[in-house]
Amino acid sequence: CQRWHQHSLLGRVAETPQRLSMFELNLLCPEDRVDVLSEALEALDALSVSVEDADAETEHEQALFGEPGMPPPKDGWQRSKVVALFAKEEEAREAALLLAAQDFFQACEVMSVEAVPDQDWVRLTQSQFAPVEITPEFWIVPTWHEPPSQAREIIRLDPGLAFGTGTHPTTRMCLRFIATHDLKGQRVLDYGCGSGILAIGAAKFGAEQIDAVDIDVAAVTSTALNAQANEVSLNAGLPELAQGTYHTVLANILATPLKVLAPLLCSHVQAGGHLVLAGILERQEEELIQAYAPHIKLSVADREDGWILMTAQRGASA
Repeated sequence: CQRWHQHSLLGRVAETPQRLSMFELNLLCPEDRVDVLSEALEALDALSVSVEDADAETEHEQALFGEPGMPPPKDGWQRSKVVALFAKEEEAREAALLLAAQDFFQACEVMSVEAVPDQDWVRLTQSQFAPVEITPEFWIVPTWHEPPSQAREIIRLDPGLAFGTGTHPTTRMCLRFIATHDLKGQRVLDYGCGSGILAIGAAKFGAEQIDAVDIDVAAVTSTALNAQANEVSLNAGLPELAQGTYHTVLANILATPLKVLAPLLCSHVQAGGHLVLAGILERQEEELIQAYAPHIKLSVADREDGWILMTAQRGASA
């Protein structure tokens, strides 16, 4: 894949006219300048920043391989093309002048400022996000789409600042667990809630008391707004909101924090209750089993695209 990084346009284009010309600032830089150059372009209010192999489709093209969903193994290619998108030509040219004056721009080069053909940017960006099937009857549907005819239960959710739109395998596996287990009347904890999608899913499938917590204040706000938009009731807050035990504890984070959180998460699972963990690569299965062994017995419940869902049920006498 030539392009490994691009910021979503959706938040910014909503603030500008839908149809307009935009301008690309094209830069050439060595691998060790990709990161600082991208950060500088973001600070200069670029609408998006992408990085490509400047030698793509030549005999010097390089392939970069990494784990699914994880950061790339290197910041860029030996010769990287950095493309920044601006709403106005003068903004792109001013950014080029400001960058050229910086010490870190040595060995970098301004290649061009080019007009991008008129497009409906909102429609173009929205077209990248289609309804996502969780089960044949359960779908995640952006607000600008009509639900599929077979959908019996939907979550309305648009891309935003917090992680979790249903497009990632870890989110889909968690939602499949929710859709296929009886949560009616349950007390549920969503630890590391992001957008709140798992907590909202639990509410849609009958959970009655739901606490959704995250260390990120933006995620807490996003969860509250998304719950309101989906007309479900839940409590969103920082981690200290989680108190006592729950019938089901959901945590879709990553393997390393999940290992650190093992004693805490297990302490929130009531006797007979379920622990549901995601954000785990297949190769990390054994280390998660070992990390949770003193507290609960984990096993793999689902697999998708190199990721696994791990679950456990606390014994009734625990």
